[in-house]
Amino acid sequence: MFYRGGLWGLLVLIADVWAIVNVLQSAATTGSKVVWTVIIIVLPVLGFILWLIFGPRTGRS
Repeated sequence: MFYRGGLWGLLVLIADVWAIVNVLQSAATTGSKVVWTVIIIVLPVLGFILWLIFGPRTGRS
C-alpha cells in the first residue's frame, strides 16, 4: 500500500523522469541539457515546474 507521501514521491519521480527524457530529446545545446537535467534532479518539484514554464521542448507537436 502506498501512503500519501509515497504516492506523491512516485508521481514526482515519474514527472521528473518524463521531463529529463524530454530535455534530452530536445534540440537544445548539450550545455543547456546538462543544466536542465541537474536542476530537475536537485530540485525535483521546483525544477519540474521551471522546466514546464521555461524549458526546452522536443520537436514533436
